[in-house]
Amino acid sequence: MSDLSSLLFPENEIRIGISQCLLGSEVRFDGGHKKSRFCTDTLGKYVKYVPVCPEAGAGLGIPREPIRLVDREAEGIRVRGTRSDDDYTEVLESFTQETVPKLDHLCGYIFLGKSPSCGMERVKVYRLNGHLADVRKSGVFAEAIMETYPALPTEESGRLNDPVLRESFLTRVFAYSSWQVMKREGITPGKLIEFHTQYKPLLMAHNQQAYRDIGAWLAGVNKENIAEKAEEYLPRMMAILKQPASRKNHTNALMHLQGYLKKSLSSKERQHLRDTIDQYRTGQIPLIAPLVLMRHLFEVHGCDYAGNYRYLFPYPEALAMTGEEQR
Repeated sequence: MSDLSSLLFPENEIRIGISQCLLGSEVRFDGGHKKSRFCTDTLGKYVKYVPVCPEAGAGLGIPREPIRLVDREAEGIRVRGTRSDDDYTEVLESFTQETVPKLDHLCGYIFLGKSPSCGMERVKVYRLNGHLADVRKSGVFAEAIMETYPALPTEESGRLNDPVLRESFLTRVFAYSSWQVMKREGITPGKLIEFHTQYKPLLMAHNQQAYRDIGAWLAGVNKENIAEKAEEYLPRMMAILKQPASRKNHTNALMHLQGYLKKSLSSKERQHLRDTIDQYRTGQIPLIAPLVLMRHLFEVHGCDYAGNYRYLFPYPEALAMTGEEQR
């Protein structure tokens, strides 16, 4: 990890909630697990996990009868056993209501997909006759987490195999963590403006209009409205970062940062950087190429502008390399 990256990600405890079976714990209905190597071997080096298995925690036992969501029409959607048809809704909801309020210190959550308790979305719902219903829902526990903490970065373990979705989740987790650090220290108008300044290019890369809107909205922050502004800022920021960053927006962000280096670079370095950004703009090279070059130039020449670093290092570099890339 480079020096700049080390400064941005010091040794601290970023806590992420996770479906317990993803860590290799044998808590599933069949006594097995769904261990995720990315979660345990890669991301686990940078975060502290808070593992939860709602079904085991609710006392359903290990092993246990599989459960599923069933549309009981007048009774609504219930959690029922697949063999006995026993109703586990109350015990699962009771555990959820007791546990979720205790997780306000988390900076993200990784769920097991398709689970009637932990699935983020597209969880199957069955009719009384056993056939699939047309609707899909979130699992009982996952739904409560997302409703209670709407700005919290969440993702399913399987979707983290997609590089774009993984990058989005990691970017949001580490931004959320930075926000939590500032919140613990006490948010003032000056600190909020400084925080926003650090993330300007990153927000620009995800949505230029939303970036301009949040900047104009934040311009009026003062001692009287800081509490209101701070409460609204995080959801707005997370909503922007959740949107896919386009090649055009990345190019604009790169060119914006290029301006802070122009006085320090030699003519040869300036031309090389311009050419590299243009090659990315036209699709000849991936984003990592101009990023690595710009990281190098900022390290060599330095820059007083704080906003570049969160764009160049949205999360620790090693987390961008998984699977074949790590070999």
